[in-house]
Amino acid sequence: MNSHTAEAPKPLLKLLGVGFGIAATIGGTIGTGILRKPGPIAANIGDPWLIILVWIAVSLYALLGVLCTIELGVSVPRAGAWYVYTRRAFGDYIGFVTGVTSWFGTVASLGFGAYTMCEFIALLVPETQPWIRSMAIAVLILLMGFHSLGTKSAGRSQEIMSFLKAVGLFAFVAICFLYGADVKSSELVATTERIAKPALLTGIVVALQQVFYTFDGWHTAAYFTEENIDPAKSLPKSMLSGVLVVIAIYLLVNLAILYILPIEVLATSKLAAADAIKLVFGEKSAKVVTFFLMISILGLLNTQIMFAPRVIYSMSKDGLFFRSAQWVNDRGTPWVAMPLTAICSIFLIVTGKNVCDMLSEIATFFFVLGYISGFASVIMLRVREPDLPRPYRVIGYPYVPIALIFFSVLFLMGAIVNDLRSSLFALGFLVVSYPLFLLMKSWTAPTNPAI
Repeated sequence: MNSHTAEAPKPLLKLLGVGFGIAATIGGTIGTGILRKPGPIAANIGDPWLIILVWIAVSLYALLGVLCTIELGVSVPRAGAWYVYTRRAFGDYIGFVTGVTSWFGTVASLGFGAYTMCEFIALLVPETQPWIRSMAIAVLILLMGFHSLGTKSAGRSQEIMSFLKAVGLFAFVAICFLYGADVKSSELVATTERIAKPALLTGIVVALQQVFYTFDGWHTAAYFTEENIDPAKSLPKSMLSGVLVVIAIYLLVNLAILYILPIEVLATSKLAAADAIKLVFGEKSAKVVTFFLMISILGLLNTQIMFAPRVIYSMSKDGLFFRSAQWVNDRGTPWVAMPLTAICSIFLIVTGKNVCDMLSEIATFFFVLGYISGFASVIMLRVREPDLPRPYRVIGYPYVPIALIFFSVLFLMGAIVNDLRSSLFALGFLVVSYPLFLLMKSWTAPTNPAI
């Protein structure tokens, strides 16, 4: 027996159930997109029925994506989602690329989200305008401190925030339908400039991409499978229920906005939900939507700072990240991985909002790459490990994962065309990823390997 052997790291705690999984899906998906994107989407399409069809199409993508993720999650019940599945299916290098890009993409989103949230605070309290960056850093420090209290309190906070977010959006829908008929919004059409729409096919493609962004996060519950009390039973219920709630909210909010705002007005709106509420209750009421946006972003940040550390936690256990990232405190929080995630986001905020913007755009490329690798993992694991216990199997195999890979690749190609600069940065990382992989393997290799 080696007297110098270090104490084994504590495991993550099995504390989470169906309620948290639903909350994680809602909290990790619904941000500001549903309240900000209807205007640009209307500008690109200009037809209410086509707008709804676009939202239904991406909803179907997310629902089928959830079915694939459930099979992976219950078959390989470890923290980390795409990283875990791709490493199991394709080996260490592909797993490393998926894990690092997933983690760093969320780090960038955390920084961008915290800064955006504080911009909304400055809209409500203009005196805070000079302190936006400091407030964003303070938000992340406060979240870091709160999440160090443990998984149980973090999970409960996510359930509360997601519940309030869902109630707020359903209330918005009810207000629009109850009071919308009394609003003479048609009077605004005459004062609204008609904008030139792109060609219909181009407009639909761009609108699909915009809706796609708002759905990112439908797989969030899979990051916490290792902490689920009974993943084989809970994960299907939580992921399906969560994504169906998100789909219902998105479709109802769009119907409510289309009900109250003429398409000409909607096409020029930067914040459609605020414009709709303003028509019902007057100019000052738009601040209510601004406040809701701030709370919605906080709920998203709360989810991200919780799931991102789980990625590098699992990578660390597999020797693909710094060994210290696998350490967990007595309350179930990865006490190195979580602060590291927050500190990296704070560093991005310090470097400036433009850096956060650029990196969050690059992150979109990697997030979709993660989807593709995840769907491909369903097929690869069926081939390589046919006897792997699968309490749940995706319906329509192999056509469903193949179709999802096809549409994800199309989206990725569209993202490259529409944002070539960010895509080139992303591709540049892929070029240097193998040397980084070898370097990380050498850093994390045992100093005294067994003979």
